[in-house]
Amino acid sequence: MGSEIGVTGLAVMGQNLARNIARRGFPVAVHNRSESRTKHLIEQHGDEGDFTPATTIEEFVAALDRPRRIVVMVKAGKPVDAVIGELVPLLDKGDIIIDGGNSYFEDTRRRGAELAEHGLHFLGTGVSGGEEGALLGPSIMPGGPKDAYEPVEAILTTIAAQVDGTPCCAHIGPDGAGHYVKMAHNGIEYADMQLIAEAYDLLTSAAGLSAPEIAQTFEQWNEGDLESFLIEITSKVLGHTDAATGKPLVDVILDQAEQKGTGRWTAQSALELGVPVTAITEAVYARALSSRKDQRVRASKILPGPAAGTAPEGFVDAVRDALYASKVVAYAQGFEQMRAASEEYDWNVDPGTLATIWRGGCIIRARFLDRIKEAYERSPELPNLLLDDYFSDAVANAQGAWRKVVRTAVDLGVPTPAFSASLAYYDGFRRERGPASLIQGLRDYFGAHTYRRVDRDGAFHTLWSEDGSEVSAD
Repeated sequence: MGSEIGVTGLAVMGQNLARNIARRGFPVAVHNRSESRTKHLIEQHGDEGDFTPATTIEEFVAALDRPRRIVVMVKAGKPVDAVIGELVPLLDKGDIIIDGGNSYFEDTRRRGAELAEHGLHFLGTGVSGGEEGALLGPSIMPGGPKDAYEPVEAILTTIAAQVDGTPCCAHIGPDGAGHYVKMAHNGIEYADMQLIAEAYDLLTSAAGLSAPEIAQTFEQWNEGDLESFLIEITSKVLGHTDAATGKPLVDVILDQAEQKGTGRWTAQSALELGVPVTAITEAVYARALSSRKDQRVRASKILPGPAAGTAPEGFVDAVRDALYASKVVAYAQGFEQMRAASEEYDWNVDPGTLATIWRGGCIIRARFLDRIKEAYERSPELPNLLLDDYFSDAVANAQGAWRKVVRTAVDLGVPTPAFSASLAYYDGFRRERGPASLIQGLRDYFGAHTYRRVDRDGAFHTLWSEDGSEVSAD
């Protein structure tokens, strides 16, 4: 008997995933390009389950039962292609390669097609939860052929997080569906973190609270509708004291946010699909602006802002409500994008399933994912979460506070790109008629792009440079 599954790539995520598999009673072969990592895993954790260490890729493949099931946990991009290139000559038809990294979904689609030509199966699989989730139970999003998922279903559903007896793992769809929804998950995560950062900034710059005071505020918020993993750890980060200086750690961390690309990919894909994910896009731009530290320091000495002021009464509670409403918008945009991608690529992704498997293990797990799950149970074809009664009422009830927060931020010169974009989206979405008629008129004037009318069917063009009469473009 060989190992039921193998993991190659034993950095923190790969190592913890292998340990999770072994702890759940599945014999697992482990391999890393650098033999020292394999050795370290066995020395430190070899007693946690049935591990078979391999020093070469050939030895690794030989240790696996057929059909061979191999999880690749290496950096996205060329490293994934390199590992696949090493594996293909050693595999037989029907063997399964599982890419558990944050690969770009178009790369996943390409790899799946290429491996199918060799008779091999490929599962592009999103894994969310960080290193702790990988060890204790992540949210897992496998995408690819359904018959490739079935041989690994028992393993993946067992090692995934469990909520109310339901594993946070399900077959998402064919092709690149798994990595696409993981990408969109990360895009929502970008927006979520940016909104939390803006709330922190408002409570600091406008309300004058200290980091420990804001930590207590977030701890209280985590007991209500805002309950989530990110709100929980926000209170812990803000409450942590730097040992070297005695100051709050957040005050000595350089204010430059880094990114690995998934948020940018989400925004780029949304543009191609024509889906307005404004909260996610503004979160990406905010990270880009934060990276211009030298320019911002210079600008702070040149560019004037408004006179100093104070936040109005009840501002802390208003920030809480604005944060909740903005988060609803961010999730609504992200779910709309995934629905649009599913239609574009014929994936048949079920948004209710996504809400279900994101309730545990993943970074954006939150109480209101249950509400999202319920919304899609009520209306499986719901085009936008804001059209669900629960969410429409929640956002409508918060809009007074939401507007107060954005207005105060503008008056005091505190940037709130994600709060403001979310509110602008809400106001644009709820309007029966907007100003796009003028845009279309301008396009027709300079480019003869035509326009449609509200009172009759067809496309029309005005002869702007002639007598101004209207002609049918059909």
